[in-house]
Amino acid sequence: MHENVASSASPRPLYTPEERVRRDSTRWTLVQGILAPVQFFVFLVSVVLVVRFLQTGEGETAATVSIVIKTLLLYTIMITGCIWEKVVFGCYLFAPSFFWEDMFSMMVLALHTTYLFALYTGNPSVHGQMVLALVAYVTYAINAGQFLLKLRAARLQHAKMTQQAALSSSILPSQGAHA
Repeated sequence: MHENVASSASPRPLYTPEERVRRDSTRWTLVQGILAPVQFFVFLVSVVLVVRFLQTGEGETAATVSIVIKTLLLYTIMITGCIWEKVVFGCYLFAPSFFWEDMFSMMVLALHTTYLFALYTGNPSVHGQMVLALVAYVTYAINAGQFLLKLRAARLQHAKMTQQAALSSSILPSQGAHA
């Protein structure tokens, strides 16, 4: 089972040294690193197409196709992300370091899946489907922001730990010389 983060004196690092090694050595990190910006690019294009449709009524097919492609990329990145999380943390979802990002990802998935269901059933109208897609996109943007903040926190934490280790190693030998 996972350790209780709240009970530890200092906050749990995003990655233990062992998890960092697993993260850096698995091919799934590269897969995520490629899929994330591809998905974001498709998202940006799709937002433009959906907004264009909502403003002008033109480009329904292009907007719809872009939403479906974005949703398929989301499913792909979620599946590969689960594999990545299993390799790095030992569980497919909800590792303590990414618990809230994974929780919010469930909402993102639910809204994108609801869009596909609406598209399949034709209910609500195309306009309603496009609005639903934009709502799903807002949750995706928030979730992407969560992951970017987590990536930044991991980098800052690693830099701090590296700096502390360097300070410790430079202090320890000099203390031994004076003793």
